[in-house]
Amino acid sequence: MSPNRQSVDRYRRHAAGYDASARRTMSLRRRAVALLDLRPGDVVLDVGAGTGLSYELLLAGVGEAGRVLAIEQSPEMFALACARIERHGWTNVWHCNAPAETVELPEPADAVLFNYVHDITRTPQAVANILRQSKPGARIAMAGMKYFPWWTGPLNLLAWAKNRPYNVRPGDMWQPWDIVETWCESFERRSTQAGMGYIARGIRRGTVD
Repeated sequence: MSPNRQSVDRYRRHAAGYDASARRTMSLRRRAVALLDLRPGDVVLDVGAGTGLSYELLLAGVGEAGRVLAIEQSPEMFALACARIERHGWTNVWHCNAPAETVELPEPADAVLFNYVHDITRTPQAVANILRQSKPGARIAMAGMKYFPWWTGPLNLLAWAKNRPYNVRPGDMWQPWDIVETWCESFERRSTQAGMGYIARGIRRGTVD
């Protein structure tokens, strides 16, 4: 079974309770959105948007003249995001039920959010497809889980166990930001959650290979 199919299967089990489980990291979501420095009229892309929990925050940043683009490959999560849009009556959200590796965006983004999308950020083809469709100089923000420093030893079993129910690559958490970082001309990162998480931001390089 492909990694994408495994991921879809995992989120099928978690979709109904996702919003409740995401409450504990909502403050990190807000911090990541704030790092995007959104401005009225911006186009912002939410990668792996899930149930659309970030839509309201992103719309507040881009205003009525801006636009939120979003992608989510889980049909169950995407259906909940659709219901959220209908419930709020938002008209400036474009979102698509598609994998990050192949999605085609309707326009380039001024800012890109990777919030707790570990499997996407560990897939070079997905990162390349997304960031090639963003504008040179696009502002990038990330948040997610990582391993504790190596010398903490058994503590990393906790990080692995927390990541495993959701992600296909739960062991690849030493530097989960480094593929995105190679696309940036400036990048800064700090630890969160006593070392088990991170938040980062960067600026997409003006030229790409």
